[in-house]
Amino acid sequence: MISRFNVIYSPEAKNDLRSIASYILFELKAPQAAQNVTTRIRNEIRSLEEMPERYPIVEWEPWASMRMHKVPVGKYVVFYTVDSDSSVVSIIRIFYGGRNIEGIIQGNESDNN
Repeated sequence: MISRFNVIYSPEAKNDLRSIASYILFELKAPQAAQNVTTRIRNEIRSLEEMPERYPIVEWEPWASMRMHKVPVGKYVVFYTVDSDSSVVSIIRIFYGGRNIEGIIQGNESDNN
């Protein structure tokens, strides 16, 4: 039997998801697209309840040392850690894939949307 993991969101990840929805809704004026994108991201995150380590670990520091996984979801990338001992997946951040994510994490680029 496959063990199930509890998925939790960091405050930053929750804010990232809200920012993505707001941008699509208010800047692009595409309410259905906003709903579709956030639903797709949430569904992919929910799928991490089973076999969360199936996605690769990032190759750059400091996240490589933290064993930070990444899963692409359309134009976005979800970053998360897995605690197998407590069966918890922690969603850390959700970024638009076209951004310099490594630069943001290393503090070389602004995190403003």
